[in-house]
Amino acid sequence: MPLYEHVFLARQDVSAQQVEQLVEQYKGLIEGAGGTIGKVENWGLRTLAYRIKKNRKAHYTLMNINAPHNAVAEMERQMGLSEDVLRFMTFRVDELDEEPSAMMQKRDRDDRRGGGRGDRGDRGDRPGGGRPPRRAEGE
Repeated sequence: MPLYEHVFLARQDVSAQQVEQLVEQYKGLIEGAGGTIGKVENWGLRTLAYRIKKNRKAHYTLMNINAPHNAVAEMERQMGLSEDVLRFMTFRVDELDEEPSAMMQKRDRDDRRGGGRGDRGDRGDRPGGGRPPRRAEGE
């Protein structure tokens, strides 16, 4: 059977539990058609590059699928009808990668580093470590 990587974006208004229900719904559809779902990664609520249907954020989810094309086409059809799914994309791949995806590896690296961009520490080239103080126009 062909192998697929499938990513879909769910509206920001739905809860993480509702996203899991969507995954279970599509998993049941694929398994009912004789396919299997391998790895499922929830990438969380992320900011979109541009608005999609008035949403600025979306829940991202990746699924590894081993199923016939008919099952994947039916899943895509149902996603297109769902109001909770903003976008989806399916790639046919030669082999499925069971290791964490690049998105999950990036998150792990950020967690080890101690946070986001705000925790980079003091700058060594400036006294006080931060920006130089603002000067009034008359100075």
